[in-house]
Amino acid sequence: SARVEGRGVCFPGLRISSSRGAPIRGAQDISSVKNTFWAMLRRLYNTAVCGTTSSAETAAVEQLAASHRQLLLEGGRAEVRSEEGYSACTLFLSSMESTARTMDLEVAPRTYRKAFSANYRALFPDDTRHYRVDVLEASADQHSAIWVSGDKFELSPEAICQAEVLQQAWSDLSTLLENCCDGTGSVRQPPRDQLASILVNLDFAWAGFENKYISELIGIEEQARRLIIDAVNAEARLGMLEDKRGSPEFGAAQQTLVRCIAHLNSVANFRRKGRDDLGSDILESALVVLEHQGLSSKEVVASAEGNGMAAAAVAAATNRSAGVSLAIDVVASFEAARRYLREVSRCLERVDPHLCNNVGLVARLVDWEESWEVGSRYVRQAVLLNAICDLVAEFRIAQRLAPSLAPMCADCDVELFLVLPRILLLCCLAEPTKPREGLLRSLLPHRFEVSDADGQLKSKLSDDPEMKELQNQFKQTISAFASNSGTCASTPESAWILLVRRAVSGNSDDIEDGYKCLPQALQQQVRGQVESLMRDVEGCSLEIQRHCPEDWNQCSAVLIQCIAGGSQRKQLQPGGKFQV
Repeated sequence: SARVEGRGVCFPGLRISSSRGAPIRGAQDISSVKNTFWAMLRRLYNTAVCGTTSSAETAAVEQLAASHRQLLLEGGRAEVRSEEGYSACTLFLSSMESTARTMDLEVAPRTYRKAFSANYRALFPDDTRHYRVDVLEASADQHSAIWVSGDKFELSPEAICQAEVLQQAWSDLSTLLENCCDGTGSVRQPPRDQLASILVNLDFAWAGFENKYISELIGIEEQARRLIIDAVNAEARLGMLEDKRGSPEFGAAQQTLVRCIAHLNSVANFRRKGRDDLGSDILESALVVLEHQGLSSKEVVASAEGNGMAAAAVAAATNRSAGVSLAIDVVASFEAARRYLREVSRCLERVDPHLCNNVGLVARLVDWEESWEVGSRYVRQAVLLNAICDLVAEFRIAQRLAPSLAPMCADCDVELFLVLPRILLLCCLAEPTKPREGLLRSLLPHRFEVSDADGQLKSKLSDDPEMKELQNQFKQTISAFASNSGTCASTPESAWILLVRRAVSGNSDDIEDGYKCLPQALQQQVRGQVESLMRDVEGCSLEIQRHCPEDWNQCSAVLIQCIAGGSQRKQLQPGGKFQV
């Protein structure tokens, strides 16, 4: 219908200038305006009185009906989970908007969008309709739980009520369009006023649900981001206490931050286990190890950032004690997590509430969990840390005794993973006391923890019959060298060299020279003892690898890292664009 605006009369699609407007000049202009005015008046009369549609409206309605026929329906609802169904629904919603614009229908107010967060304002940039498939899908799945980062959320009763109103309006439109199509596929134009009423009602229902749904989603996302915000606040608190390191206040703040990181890890770290049981005692143990070598966390950070003096200090400490690199990883991963939290505090709106979708966060958590998992075993437990340092020293000696071992370690050759448990066992047999025994206990706990008839735990390597027999074999082999003199030195050292080379080579063909130092008559006997011992060592080494593959994989990775002289992780190196 027409409406009065000032002293001008406004019809849909045409505005007649008032006396305040620019004057119309020329007879042709006046004639053109008159013709247009009367044409619009006739269309308005036909629309308002007769209920007929213009040619443009007819085409829009036909397109609307055609796109409705393309919808994939499940139980009367549009199926949108498949790519084909989603595309069909997108096309239909676009046709709905186009038809409503062509018919110049009233648009429901959408000023509520101004209160949306930046992410949602990008999806709904103005007050036009902007029908979206995901909003329609949410109204159909109104009773489904919303899972975000492991937490369950549900829509409020008000939002569910609005969803039901929208679904009813959607059903009304579908019914009308279905009734307008005959079996041949041709479209019978519905009464304009009926179609207009249904489209306007649907638009108001859509806006009502969109308002409630998006507003509640924003609230849910804010709750999901709360984990990040808590961690950011904890890091800021710790940063303010940097000059009070060592104080109870600093220790408490550090523990709070570690708990926040562990909680984040349990929710967002989908690439590993997502452990939340890695406590601040791991960090404290690592800092003690560094302190014993004259290092601090500041030097670890400076070294990673390229400071030459700090890098030299770290390298010197690692050379003195191979296990220092494990403590460095614990501290570096913690400092990298702190750096991430400082960076992300400037762009929290970019954080995906599904925390596992934030690539930068997940990368930091993967490094953190891996480093701290190793630290919980090989840094926090002094016996195992000392055993690693001891064995790395033995491996470096073995590299000189068996030259082929060095390139194996440098290239991480597949054969290295067979050699490592052999040499580890030989070292434990040569010195079956702490800390080496402690490492073997961690890899083969059943050899130590089985009770005997008196209920006593077997606490020594020699208490297990098979391990005791292996020890005796080792002693007999060493004695065979020590008790015989030949043309060259026949000593326990010679026996050890022979056994190391045999462990590295994996067969007896490469160690023939080792037997030549013995008298001819004893060579065959000693060879038999060595081969018998190495067969049993091989069986035990396979047991180490297979009893708990995860433990052995971790142990072998730690040994290789320490033999190589440090971590290959680049947690704190500067450069590159920050990734949320």
